[in-house]
Amino acid sequence: MVPILEMNNIEKHFTGVKALKDVSMKLHKGEILAILGENGAGKSTLMKVLTGVYQADNGTVVAFGNKVNFQNYKQAQKVGISIIFQELSLIPHLNVWENVFLGNEIFKFNTILDTNAMKKITIELLATLGVDLDINEIVQNLSVAEQQFVEIAKALSVKVKILILDEPTSTLTPQEVKYLFKVMRLLRDQGVGMVFISHHLDELYEIADNVMILRDGITIDQQPIKSLNKSQLVEKVIGRTLGLDFPKREDIDKNTPIVLDVKNLQLSKSTPKVNFSLRKGEILGFFGLVGSGRTEIVRAIIGADACYHKEIILNGQAVSINNPAVAYRLKIGLLPENRKEEGVILPFSVSDNIYLNNKDGCFINYQYMHKNATDKVKLLSIKTPDVNTPVVNLSGGNQQKVIIARWLSTDCDILIFDEPTRGIDVGAKDEIYKIMDELTKQGKSIILISSEMEEILGISDRIIVLKQNKIQAELPKKVTEAEVMAYAVGGINDN
Repeated sequence: MVPILEMNNIEKHFTGVKALKDVSMKLHKGEILAILGENGAGKSTLMKVLTGVYQADNGTVVAFGNKVNFQNYKQAQKVGISIIFQELSLIPHLNVWENVFLGNEIFKFNTILDTNAMKKITIELLATLGVDLDINEIVQNLSVAEQQFVEIAKALSVKVKILILDEPTSTLTPQEVKYLFKVMRLLRDQGVGMVFISHHLDELYEIADNVMILRDGITIDQQPIKSLNKSQLVEKVIGRTLGLDFPKREDIDKNTPIVLDVKNLQLSKSTPKVNFSLRKGEILGFFGLVGSGRTEIVRAIIGADACYHKEIILNGQAVSINNPAVAYRLKIGLLPENRKEEGVILPFSVSDNIYLNNKDGCFINYQYMHKNATDKVKLLSIKTPDVNTPVVNLSGGNQQKVIIARWLSTDCDILIFDEPTRGIDVGAKDEIYKIMDELTKQGKSIILISSEMEEILGISDRIIVLKQNKIQAELPKKVTEAEVMAYAVGGINDN
């Protein structure tokens, strides 16, 4: 069968970085091709070369039998190639249907916008995705997951023949992922070829036909995914054998001191009161579906967002925390969910970003700053030419590692990690789990917010399940996925 897409011997250089060295791939009609690789392996860069966002330094691209050299994304769209970028490309102040048709507006008589037609199609696209959204809602008012589905609808609004999905499930709940896969299978049956980039191995085995593996900008392999088991797949990705087990953790003694006691926290006057505690050396997992209030609650604790009422007891003493600076002085740190807007300063270097929380007064210890950044880059395997490279030049996953490196450089006793492994490759996840385990052995305590059930069950000592800003259950670590999900969706204890 003749491929609908061929990329041959693709090379791409950036300042100080050879992102793609000699990459080749093929995609056939009605195929879902998974691309797997560590952060910085070149996955997103390759897709941006394909769609004209970047120009290749060498190599050829053949689409639908014709050699192409797209100069921009619009040209790729015209021949039926759409991409859902890892970082959303929506306009925050426009509404849903305006974003879906931005750049591909429908006109009547070639001059008048056909708003009724665009609204109708937007409703149909969202219905196909199984999403109930007000198409007139301003996008900045939507959750990250809801914005993701708007992005998917936008990609489907053109007559797509090749659809590229770059980490589309990173913000979705398990139920939303099922909807997405249903749509992908429907598109596959219609002959659409898809490239699916994800770090979630279970997802790849569920939806992909074939897998292409990239390592350090080089094609390592491309074959049917069912021909490789998980261990073989991981070994090809990282170039070494890696155990997939979580660290073995000792049970937390009930007499272990409580370091953080949250009492009667209410996000608003009408929301339920939230009460929980965190013990020294504990990893407390927060799980809930989109809109459950996980992130909102921890942001209220550190004063990043206002709340109606809260009482915070820190090491047995009542404290007042009205902003993150106060929380930091009290040795509480938050690794935020939104890394682009709240986690890193993109124009700053890797070293500057890692050092941010260590700046004290007007003096900077440049010797410590450089050594610490170098050590953390090595510890977390951050792919960067050097510590002076601007963070904007790194892949999304490596930017995430820079944020983690910053908090590892602090003397915080309580760390709140909000989706710390989102967009992180399997090898880096393994390292982060080991680091979390080591931090708790040093006496530090962690609140882990995660949408990954395997992660919550694998690393947490105790699990708090939330639904609509209410604690539904507090569960021991020896609990099943079905039990956790039952509380999360309201099947149990939903009064």
